[in-house]
Amino acid sequence: MTSDSKHPFFRPLWRRVAVVVFCFAWAIFEFVTGTPFWGTIALGFAGYGIWQFFIAFDASEPVKPADADEKEE
Repeated sequence: MTSDSKHPFFRPLWRRVAVVVFCFAWAIFEFVTGTPFWGTIALGFAGYGIWQFFIAFDASEPVKPADADEKEE
């Protein structure tokens, strides 16, 4: 079973960067508006995104099993 961070949607670099930047922007917004609890939560999302999308991310194409075509018939 693959995790959601390995979904093909996240394969392009710009999408991964956009998600992390959005989380940081959300955190800044929350801190500026005086809600540090939610700002901390958003920073946690950004940190998790950095870990999943840049440190642990495997950008190689997923390998399809050779016998997968035979089972679909």
